[in-house]
Amino acid sequence: MSVGSTRRRWLTVAAAAVALSSAALVPAGPAAAGRVMVPAGMDAGIAVFDRTTGRFTHRSQATKVYRSASLVKLLIALDHTWDPAVPPTEEDRARLDIMLRSSDDTAASEFWARNGGRAIVTRMATRLGLTNTTPPPPERSGWGSTGVTAEDLVRVYRYVLESAPAPVRDLVLGNLSNATKCGTDGFDQSFGIRSAFRGPTAVKQGWINFGNLPRHPCAAAARIATEGTTTAAESTTDAEKVDYASPALHTTGTVGAAHRSIVVVLSTHRPGTSYAQAGYALTNVVRSLPVPGAVKAPPLPKPEPGLFFGTWNSGVGVYAATSLSAPVVGTVPAYQEVRVSCQVQGEEVVRGSIRNDWWTYLPELGGYMSNIFFEWPDNQLPADVVPLCA
Repeated sequence: MSVGSTRRRWLTVAAAAVALSSAALVPAGPAAAGRVMVPAGMDAGIAVFDRTTGRFTHRSQATKVYRSASLVKLLIALDHTWDPAVPPTEEDRARLDIMLRSSDDTAASEFWARNGGRAIVTRMATRLGLTNTTPPPPERSGWGSTGVTAEDLVRVYRYVLESAPAPVRDLVLGNLSNATKCGTDGFDQSFGIRSAFRGPTAVKQGWINFGNLPRHPCAAAARIATEGTTTAAESTTDAEKVDYASPALHTTGTVGAAHRSIVVVLSTHRPGTSYAQAGYALTNVVRSLPVPGAVKAPPLPKPEPGLFFGTWNSGVGVYAATSLSAPVVGTVPAYQEVRVSCQVQGEEVVRGSIRNDWWTYLPELGGYMSNIFFEWPDNQLPADVVPLCA
């Protein structure tokens, strides 16, 4: 397919990038009653449970199965501590702490291998009455491919809060109440519940299929792990029940004094969506939920500076200046959303019949990318939202 035809085909989805950037909204479902809104390009399974009244205040797609990513670490921890007569060793307690508090993948993989892998999920689903939680299929050995639902995760939290032995309850809630800003894999895990509400929270987050580690202070001291930082989306088929290909971002936990409300929002995003943009969208969905006992934080500003736009070519170069002869400071994969801050005219770039002399600055990579590679019908990105570089 020619560059021109490729670009024309992707122009039909260019509006999707703008929709995500401007948070175009659609109802989350009938139960939302116009209150809970989900951005275009995002799919969400949501459950909010008020422990004071014993009732759900919101449910939408609450029984839809999503890829768990790191949320299965809750089941891994509960399985390992199930027998109260066998408390964890000092070494295992340290592994449980970092797995729950900082979403450590190495610790999760240690327990997964030692305690039976897929059998962990099967055991815990039976013990807790989880009706739609499924172990990873045989062809996917990683714990992050466990299938979970919003309603089942509410059951998990209710067990921890209301039925678990006190040492187990204290272990889980103590760590989730002190979840670190950064995961040990270098991803920022302060999105969702933590950013949407003030006051007491206890959270377990999950993320997978967001490609390379984003440029963020968390990354500087990261101990890079494998699960949750998949560099390429895995294939899926129409027959598969779980979406393994799309980026997934989840926020779960409790909100309010005495852990009054349980909040679970599982989400997938259009391939190419950046981690920052997915976190922004997810946090705003959480803010819109009816959560008894919650105190909302101020509205989350859009990721700054600039908006997010999608690219269409693979290995797109990012340059220190607006010229193909300038030093290369990075590359952008195909169909990746990138954050932009300003644009300026420079060297003309030619691809087939397309010519473009506009360049845009990408603050995440510290360089300029030719506008010819953006999914946008004009040479210049919209001037009213992407200003000229000073």
